[in-house]
Amino acid sequence: MKAVVITTPGGPEVLQLQEVEDPHINEDEVLIKVEATALNRADTLQRQGMYPPPKGASPYPGLECSGTIEAVGKNVSRWKIGDQVCALLSGGGYAEKVAVPAGQVLPVPQGVSLKDAAALPEVSCTVWSTVFMMSRLSAGETFLVHGGSSGIGTFAIQIAKHQGVKVFVTAGSEEKLAVCKDLGADVCINYKTEDFVARVKEETGGKGVDVILDSVGAPYFQKNVDSLNIDGRLFLLGFMGGAVTQVNLASLFAKRITVQAAGLRTRTLENKAEIVSEVEKNVWPAIVAGKVKPVVYKYLPLSEAAEGHRLMESSHHIGKILLVA
Repeated sequence: MKAVVITTPGGPEVLQLQEVEDPHINEDEVLIKVEATALNRADTLQRQGMYPPPKGASPYPGLECSGTIEAVGKNVSRWKIGDQVCALLSGGGYAEKVAVPAGQVLPVPQGVSLKDAAALPEVSCTVWSTVFMMSRLSAGETFLVHGGSSGIGTFAIQIAKHQGVKVFVTAGSEEKLAVCKDLGADVCINYKTEDFVARVKEETGGKGVDVILDSVGAPYFQKNVDSLNIDGRLFLLGFMGGAVTQVNLASLFAKRITVQAAGLRTRTLENKAEIVSEVEKNVWPAIVAGKVKPVVYKYLPLSEAAEGHRLMESSHHIGKILLVA
């Protein structure tokens, strides 16, 4: 099969489409013939040598895909050859075929094309496992998502609105904020021209929001704490702006704040299967009902993975970038 290989750690140009061996499946896995995969920030870090795949995972990038099942392991009962699916991966999505544990596979939701379904697994599993399963965001609460126009952001806005939550977003351009508003965001803040802490306080009568989802990290940490309500929850998904910061611990005490952080890739198979099952139960019906839609910015062929990475690193995109096998 063909796969995108990281020939050496470096810039986007190190991604090369090469002929490689087909993956082998074990008895608990399925083999998917890939229709499409979607880019994630983690892929750009892996390309630079900063985010190695977990032990035993595919060496090729790609944390999600959609496609058709081509083979099933002998312990797999739910899936059969020919099923149209999407899946959460530990790697290997940038390829024509990928082996996946059966517990990380989801049916393509009715009303979504096979290609576009590649945009769903990583964002839905990430947002549902963090904001809902861990931070317990619930109807009637307020929620701030930084980077509202990202893949994570565009999904988080829609699912939070569907759950009866008031949604605040930050983004860096009027165009991006307009998309967030169209997706349902209630309060849209341009972080380049406005102080998001002041705006959050103003819009909440001085209270702050209940939950924040953040990938910026260090530069936003104290500001996030200052933007939270009593019993507020801050969830860190990444630290694109830096990992080391100073914090005033008294401000955490005063508001009984919870700070949580997690990724998906390094979780156990059992843990991933549980998240995927919860997503199918809670998120998939909202997608089928048309309340949550994949937001796709651009489709590129697998051979143009480098161009996809350049686009992602420019941050000009809104929503997801897909590579079509």
